[in-house]
Amino acid sequence: MSIAAEEYLKAKKLGNKEYQKAISDGHYPFLPALDYMLGSRTTMKEVKVGLIEIPIDFIVGTVTTGRQDAFARNFMPILPSDTEFAAKWMSLYDYQTDHGISDAITVIEFMGKFYVLEGNKRVSVLKFLEQPMILADVTRIMPAESEDSEDPEVRLYYEFLKFFKCTSMYSISFSTPGSFYKLASYLDVDLETPWPEELLLDLKSAFSAFTKVYNSAGGKSFNITPGDAFLVYLDMYKFDSLKIPVADEIKKNLSLIWKEIRIRAYGNQVAFSEEPKLEKKTVIPLFDTIMKKTYSAARPLKVLFLYDGDPATSRWINGHEKGRLEIGDIFGDVVQTSTAINIVSDEDFDRTCEEASKNGIDMIFTTSPIQIDNALKAAVQYPDIKFLNCSIYLTHSAIRTYYGRMYEAKFLLGAMAASLSDDHRICYVNNYPICGSIASINAFAIGAQMVDPKAEIYLTWSSLKHSSWRDYVAEHGLKLISGPDLVRPRKADNAYGLFKLDDNGDIVNLAYPEWKWGKYYELIIQTVLNDAYDAEDQDAKDSAVNYWWGMSSGVIDVFVGDLVPYGTKKLVSLLRKGITADTFNPFEGDLVSQDGPIKRPFTPKLSNEEIVNMSWLNSNVIGSIPEFGELTDLAQATVKANGMPIITKSTVPDVIEDMADPTEEGDSGSK
Repeated sequence: MSIAAEEYLKAKKLGNKEYQKAISDGHYPFLPALDYMLGSRTTMKEVKVGLIEIPIDFIVGTVTTGRQDAFARNFMPILPSDTEFAAKWMSLYDYQTDHGISDAITVIEFMGKFYVLEGNKRVSVLKFLEQPMILADVTRIMPAESEDSEDPEVRLYYEFLKFFKCTSMYSISFSTPGSFYKLASYLDVDLETPWPEELLLDLKSAFSAFTKVYNSAGGKSFNITPGDAFLVYLDMYKFDSLKIPVADEIKKNLSLIWKEIRIRAYGNQVAFSEEPKLEKKTVIPLFDTIMKKTYSAARPLKVLFLYDGDPATSRWINGHEKGRLEIGDIFGDVVQTSTAINIVSDEDFDRTCEEASKNGIDMIFTTSPIQIDNALKAAVQYPDIKFLNCSIYLTHSAIRTYYGRMYEAKFLLGAMAASLSDDHRICYVNNYPICGSIASINAFAIGAQMVDPKAEIYLTWSSLKHSSWRDYVAEHGLKLISGPDLVRPRKADNAYGLFKLDDNGDIVNLAYPEWKWGKYYELIIQTVLNDAYDAEDQDAKDSAVNYWWGMSSGVIDVFVGDLVPYGTKKLVSLLRKGITADTFNPFEGDLVSQDGPIKRPFTPKLSNEEIVNMSWLNSNVIGSIPEFGELTDLAQATVKANGMPIITKSTVPDVIEDMADPTEEGDSGSK
């Protein structure tokens, strides 16, 4: 038997195996046919791409039904070895091994995948030989929808077309919209202009080297593309480290972030820690006692607070700094804290973390979401340090996030405001349109609506380029305002919390939400002292741990001033008890947005993911979520770090990445 005949039998064995697997899984066992999938191509727009090398892995089917049954779904042959088809396959195999197949195949590209019009056997042979690329004459068929389609696959495809126009590359693919933009940002380019040739060569080399190592490490078992994993890698390591790719270095780096890859592969799941878990679940008591790391005055737990601003000028950082100072009173010499302020540049961050590692720092708190990217890279570089970031909905295990369910306090303030309003009109000043902040707006509106069905919430923003929330208040003649949550450290004024304007235009403070950062830091640090911190990672498995504690944990509350009437105080007290005992939640039962019903009566509360990723506004809110371009430069930076919700006309909330809301008027969550 010739070598080609032996190889055909091996290929046929692979085809038969794939055929049987498809049958058992209930799938069509032969090659998909594009004409059958689309019905008719004659009414669809075609674009001639021309001759180009394409990844063989992206070839998934045939155009017509004529040769479908000669191949299994993996393009391996399934016809007997004594057929004319088999003889031609063997001849092509011999030609490839002797000379190399150079004739281009003809393919149709649809939605980033290729279907063979001419050259099925060549594809089969080269797939069997695990060749990465093949020359093809490509014609593209455009999907009917536009790039504004609500279908994420169509949006992703139109995003790819922008990438292709800049790069002429087919080899990188992603699973979720926004990924091509993210890749471009990591490379300091955009999707509007052609990329430099030198950058393209570096990218092709880096991605090829990464893919080989990733697949050999077991990446093929994950239901994500190598491109998805490549983005996770770039989250942690700078692209410059891949310009001269070294397989051993990539392998070592991948081993350090493999859990991050697993989290991405399993859908970027977040494990919300709604209450502190102060004690570790002990499995082997004696072993746990021996392995537990203990801290004392002689060997204190060293904690660094890394600020990207100054507590003397930032509302947000000032609150965290006060919380840090409380830790010393609580733990004494067992916990040692320090600060680094005005850490703004990448170089400052890297230098500070390097010094922290040398000084034996055990834990670093970063209080601004803008610090996330730097903190992620540092967390991988210094695995012995526990890194945390004050935000929410971060899908990485290398760094933990912490934030408060501020919507609970806002609900109480909304109910209070409605009971005090003379004209049913209340102003709500929000800072940034980021995921997490919309829940606070809606909780406030729902609380007001429960007390006064006629209550209207006039929504404005403190982060707009060409308007001021104070001007908005004056223009609409609003007297009762929910303003910024925090007092300015310097040049303090009374325009914060819930306040009203009297007949002279003077501010009368009524109440405000409280961030009890000292309590929050006490609870987090206690988990470390009790050896319960690392155990929570194990319990989360392939999910990222996000602390999202609320009033029941004592990290959020509402301060009610003396000018609030007794009856209103009693109402707030009763509602607080319901929230704290988890017997009531503003997002359970029926919910109605500006565009219609969200949820029916008597249904369970929204999930944590739905609350954090809320992108709709309650029916009694007058206003809208601003566009990205309407925001100040500082606000845009915060939005980029956190993710921006999008209002749709759908009655189902959109789920948008990524994070939380630093309640700070006109700053990045810190400055």
